[in-house]
Amino acid sequence: MARYRGPKSKIARKFREPLFGPDKALEKKNYPPGVHGPNKRRMKKSEYAVQLAEKQKAKYTYGILERQFSNMFKKANSKSGITGEILLQLCETRLDNVVFRLGVSPTRRGARQLVTHRHITVNGKLVNIPSYSLRVGDVVGIREKSKSLEVITNSLANENSVVEWLDWDRSNFSGKIVSLPTRDQISENIKEQLIVELYSK
Repeated sequence: MARYRGPKSKIARKFREPLFGPDKALEKKNYPPGVHGPNKRRMKKSEYAVQLAEKQKAKYTYGILERQFSNMFKKANSKSGITGEILLQLCETRLDNVVFRLGVSPTRRGARQLVTHRHITVNGKLVNIPSYSLRVGDVVGIREKSKSLEVITNSLANENSVVEWLDWDRSNFSGKIVSLPTRDQISENIKEQLIVELYSK
């Protein structure tokens, strides 16, 4: 399964946002990477460059490659409603992202690994596909043998607040999708309209 394996701090500095979680390098050097440092005069970006950067930021945030992201946009565009919001809903309801949102893993990368290593169930059945698309009513759980894993127990011990569109059952180590997230419930700093404009050209 392909995924981005390059330097995380460099990407975070490029967008000046902690896309992969807390980053000390970003805190120390809150300016784009490059040999000329923070004093380099940066040319004004074109409209296309701004739109492309927003798409790249969304892809890095959710850990999605170009073909997957393009297919998700086509799916969002074919549905009735606001295309940009539907696109973000599709990103948010991926299995790896829901595992992250439930607090089972502190990062999306960690959540992806838990899924691929067969620690996660959907409606009682093992699913090892991070991009698996979930629907309202689906229940995401942790395999019985995996509930004592240190990485999972440590993450759950942090008492992370679960987002409004998910319901976490601590006694059963499972979470249910109670509704699709609205744009207000998606905390990511992504200007989805720019992505729609880019793909619509």
